[in-house]
Amino acid sequence: MAKLVRFGVAMEDTLLQKFDQYIRRKGYRNRSEAIRDLARDAIIQEAWEQEKGEVIAVVAIIYDHEKHGLSNQITDLQHHALSIIVSTLHVHLDERHCLEVVVLRGKSLSVRRLANRLLAIKGVLHGGIVATGVPLTEDFMDDIRSLAKSKLIDKSGT
Repeated sequence: MAKLVRFGVAMEDTLLQKFDQYIRRKGYRNRSEAIRDLARDAIIQEAWEQEKGEVIAVVAIIYDHEKHGLSNQITDLQHHALSIIVSTLHVHLDERHCLEVVVLRGKSLSVRRLANRLLAIKGVLHGGIVATGVPLTEDFMDDIRSLAKSKLIDKSGT
């Protein structure tokens, strides 16, 4: 595990009160754990925005499968991106609407391009992207293991 370094943080008292409420709602045991997660999130978000590094992303789209050619268009786009598609899930929501969930892994630029193309297909009613960094270092994995041991992450993943 990486060496922990202590440092001080100064902030307005009202902001600290709101932060403490936030960490209680999220189930953090202390401020340090919450700050570490926020720092990781900021670094991953910056990599995503700057299109650097490898990411894992989940793209979810809802569409009307009765719209002529739409299902084929979605499938064709996926078949041309097999190198970054990890998995897909198709759910029938009702008689007309489907949810397609696509898990992507690759360079941020490639993942973002495919995600945006899926979301931009005419006939997609709604969708979104959730992206995170790929843990590349042993220190990062040690941090994840430490969180799991502290029971911040339970076996159900919540």
